[in-house]
Amino acid sequence: MSASTALHTDRYELTMLDAALRDGTADRRCVFEVFARRLPGARRFGVVAGTGRLLSLVRDFRFGDDELRFLRDERIVDAGTLDYLADYRFGGDIQGYREGELYFPGSPILTLEGTFAEAVILETLVLSVLNHDSAIATAAARMSVAAGDRPLAEMGSRRAGEGSAIAAARAAYIAGFAATSNLAAGRRWGVPTMGTAAHAWTLLHDTEEDAFRSQVAALGAGTTLLVDTYDIRSGVETAVRVAGTGLGGVRLDSGDLPTVAADVRVLLDELGATDTRITVTSDLDEFAIAALAASPVDSYGVGTSLVTGSGTPTAGMVFKLVARQHSDGAWQAVAKTSADKASRGGRKAAFRTRDDGVATTELVVVSDGFEGPARSSEHPDARALQVPLVVAGETDASFEGPQGVAAARAHHARVREELPVQALALSRSDPAIPTIFRDAE
Repeated sequence: MSASTALHTDRYELTMLDAALRDGTADRRCVFEVFARRLPGARRFGVVAGTGRLLSLVRDFRFGDDELRFLRDERIVDAGTLDYLADYRFGGDIQGYREGELYFPGSPILTLEGTFAEAVILETLVLSVLNHDSAIATAAARMSVAAGDRPLAEMGSRRAGEGSAIAAARAAYIAGFAATSNLAAGRRWGVPTMGTAAHAWTLLHDTEEDAFRSQVAALGAGTTLLVDTYDIRSGVETAVRVAGTGLGGVRLDSGDLPTVAADVRVLLDELGATDTRITVTSDLDEFAIAALAASPVDSYGVGTSLVTGSGTPTAGMVFKLVARQHSDGAWQAVAKTSADKASRGGRKAAFRTRDDGVATTELVVVSDGFEGPARSSEHPDARALQVPLVVAGETDASFEGPQGVAAARAHHARVREELPVQALALSRSDPAIPTIFRDAE
């Protein structure tokens, strides 16, 4: 077993468990749902990410001796609850949207069914993963839309916590980025890695030419040389003189990028380096990338804006109890009714209706509770959105690891093609398609 994730939780989840074990409600079958009330930042769609990470973390949600000792020493729960936790393993069912799928307000992104005791204590873990990764993936998708066919590289590890940096690289790759600078993401998740040299490399050497000659000797003429440590024009001329007209690329990390990129392209062509690519990496976000659409830029490197969600660092998802079972087996829908934070009770089955392949609505069918797979929406061109992720505590391994990341990336590329054209605009607006709730027949 990997390191336990059992204390990746908030205290109130365990105090609720403790009280439920005392009053006899711990074994009630319950349905919990993860959804977003709105799309933060008035964006037009969201992207689900983190599912594959979450599944492995749920599997490792076990209480070992160290975790139990901490709970006992801090007097967080009583002895009976410690005995329950010593044997804890999530044995319920989880279904949800595929990783890489699009979501909208009210989409039932993840549904957990199990006893109250086994499901409620997963709330913080579920939300911490999905809120972070989905925020990054949504920002990355917007940047990918702005970049068009030009590749994007994730370069934000130095602007995030060490674990978050790896998760961000993974999420960005799923949503359309081509590579990451983070080696841990490459090893763990199969994300292609890239990188050559920083300004420190040039400053280390006595001259810029010495630095370039050393880099070319090590990495070949196809490398990318960073040409703006000193004077950009001189840097480009030196780069071509050292590497020849077969130089792979130059990187620009400062200045008025549209103007600088245009000037560098002219200079490269004059020097005969017509195939040398230009990469830009200076504080980019989706709007800066869109502004460079007409510039002679071949690829982008994005750091700070990406790993902070480009101004929206969380997806705003919540985890709510939506149905519970009575002792006679009947299900009852339950929901909050508080102002501004009301939820919709009942188990949900979700479908995306389409017209000639273009998404038109997020159709959510609601019932008190039903068994089995999601029902047909009775729409001739609807696509079911939920898939089984965990069945009776057993995880579908195809969603995990590098193969799960590759599948999520491919799925995202497919479903983004369904979006209506207005969904690709970067301006603040309403969701690209409405969410419609319908009671089950």
